[in-house]
Amino acid sequence: MAKQTEGRKADHLQICLDETVQARRVTSGFEDVSFVHRALPETDKDKIELSTSIFNHKLKAPLIVGAMTGGTEKAKKINALLAETVETLGLGMGVGSQRVAIEDPRLEETFSIARKKAPTAFLVANIGGPQLVKGHGVKESRKAVDMINADALAIHLNPLQEAIQPEGEPNYKGVLAKIGEITHELDVPVIVKETGAGMAAEEAKMLESVGVAGIDVAGAGGTSWAAVEYYRSKMSENIVNAKLGKTFWDWGIPTVVSIVEVSKSTNIPIIASGGIRTGIDVVKSISLGAEVAGLAQPLLKPALNGEIKITLQTLIKEFKTAMFLIGVNSIKTLKSTPLIITGRTAEWLKARGFTPEEYARRGID
Repeated sequence: MAKQTEGRKADHLQICLDETVQARRVTSGFEDVSFVHRALPETDKDKIELSTSIFNHKLKAPLIVGAMTGGTEKAKKINALLAETVETLGLGMGVGSQRVAIEDPRLEETFSIARKKAPTAFLVANIGGPQLVKGHGVKESRKAVDMINADALAIHLNPLQEAIQPEGEPNYKGVLAKIGEITHELDVPVIVKETGAGMAAEEAKMLESVGVAGIDVAGAGGTSWAAVEYYRSKMSENIVNAKLGKTFWDWGIPTVVSIVEVSKSTNIPIIASGGIRTGIDVVKSISLGAEVAGLAQPLLKPALNGEIKITLQTLIKEFKTAMFLIGVNSIKTLKSTPLIITGRTAEWLKARGFTPEEYARRGID
């Protein structure tokens, strides 16, 4: 079983590096979100404060390198490079699903390298929701946390991927109760994260009711795991699952919609991810209700090419520049800055009973 999982991890990593696995027709929705440009921003760009806190851990900028990989030698190298960078820049980081190392302890170092390279950074451990149904629970969750001395645990939900994957485990019956058990037994905050298909208000409320400390919406518009499994199925000549992956390539709730639905339905911290590509996307995410933003796949090649630090520094500079151009000097003031929501996103939110107009009114007397 561990060998099969390890091979699958290697496939996922290589496909994400070599193939186009981004959403095709669905977008994350950031193109429908606009700020009012301030010709007189009345602020000093050099004095804008980017720092924020999540789960009592201070970040120098509201950015987390999202969960990507682990379980292979290439994954170990990537995790080491990412960890070194987030430690230097004062950001956060999640590791990929640790199931493979729980099954085979010889692979633990491909994950634990993250803490060795980032002794003070905010690190998030990772286990899968479907594995909770098959017997994983508090014991395995603690093992994942201890493996990297994590500051939080992410339980990832990937029903779309499991439904497409040839060897998938699409059984989610009882997952919510297991999540609740883990949230009450673990000594670190438990975050529940989607994996590219987004989160609706209904699920967010359910998760809040069982004690989840945070939600990573991981909306549609970025990497599609149906696309990843399409390529895996194509490689193995599994025609049926390849067609399934193609059909569901763009399935999900766009990221912007997910941020609004979760922020307006719960009182727990939100991590925005799913199609985050620029610092402007990060600014929009936080103004919509997220605490921090995360991105993963766009950092894979920079990590391997020695360009990860400059990539993240550019993202931070974009973020700061956008804050300057809308006249805000801190994360706190950003959260009350007016913005406009139009297009398909506005239509979706209205259809779901949310009022995008309220964002345009914030901060205006």
